[in-house]
Amino acid sequence: MDILLDTHVALWALDDSPLLSKQARELILDGGNRVFVSDVSAWEIATKHVSHPDKMPSGAARFIGLCREAGYLNLPLSPEAVVAYENLDIERAASVHKDPYDRMLIAQSKVAKMLFLTHDKTLSLYGEPLVCIV
Repeated sequence: MDILLDTHVALWALDDSPLLSKQARELILDGGNRVFVSDVSAWEIATKHVSHPDKMPSGAARFIGLCREAGYLNLPLSPEAVVAYENLDIERAASVHKDPYDRMLIAQSKVAKMLFLTHDKTLSLYGEPLVCIV
């Protein structure tokens, strides 16, 4: 199975954080699964590192290097994912969820037909069946 990690799930996995659920850890470590991180996550980390280095002390270069070391595959942003972003059911989630990075990650997982691992329960409001809350 192909899995796309939400940015925070990738960070928790790379850090071996106790915040990473048992289910997420098992899916990530299952040798039968291919684990992906998106260019969007690197962009999100770079943006947050530049604007709030106290909250995001490491930047995109370190994140990308750690992902490569962990064997995570890269998912580039495609034009099809950009179009899918526009077509997500934003009205259902807009009053609660406003993160464009998360929406783009959902769109990417939808286009690539990947399970999207996240801990953010509000992402279920998009009604996308590949969103997996862990």
